[in-house]
Amino acid sequence: MSIVREQGVKSATSALWLRHCPQQPRAAIITLHGGRAEDYQTSQPWHLAALRMRPILRAAASAMPLDDLVLAHVRYRHRGWNQDDPLNDTYRALSELQEIAGPVPTVLIGHSMGGRAALRAASHPQVHSVLALAPWLPPGEPVMQLSGKRAVVVHGERDRVTSPHASADYVKQSRAAGARAGIMLIRDGDHPMLRRSGLWHRTVATVVTDLLRPDEQPSSLTAASYAATTPLLL
Repeated sequence: MSIVREQGVKSATSALWLRHCPQQPRAAIITLHGGRAEDYQTSQPWHLAALRMRPILRAAASAMPLDDLVLAHVRYRHRGWNQDDPLNDTYRALSELQEIAGPVPTVLIGHSMGGRAALRAASHPQVHSVLALAPWLPPGEPVMQLSGKRAVVVHGERDRVTSPHASADYVKQSRAAGARAGIMLIRDGDHPMLRRSGLWHRTVATVVTDLLRPDEQPSSLTAASYAATTPLLL
């Protein structure tokens, strides 16, 4: 499936990079790429972390007809987390989305540092749910912003950059805070999502489809992850 690139929807100061925007959207999907703990270098769309999210967005785009769906990336000012920089950029992007498309339910999909930012940004009223891929979750990450929201974490079993165990602990804490949360592990999966990439992409498509359904399907993969007491191994 190809993604239509709209003209005139990205400026030097915009935090929202629109890839597709129909006239009357019913929902939105926004991706957030990874980065570094500290780095004030300008983030560029040709950096590997940003390129990594392009097939993820294409996979997620199968969740609904394109005529109903806004597709976009968050455009970071800097490559690093620094002082919550990507989180603040995400808030700006969500505000821009609201101006363009109205209060449509929005799924955030973040990888690594972007997963941390996406989970934090769940406090924004525009955010309906979050899919965090191999998120970077340092000790003490807040979870109360996920109360009443849906969140799914997908982590590679053999990730050596961010911790699958930290993700599992985070999901437990999120559930205690009132989130509908689940976790899945990609067997033999790595941090860049290259090993078993097809399964990563299929899982993204399935989970986003589930998250955008108006009514939860009890038999869905996502519902199974909510109910599981241990991570689902895919």
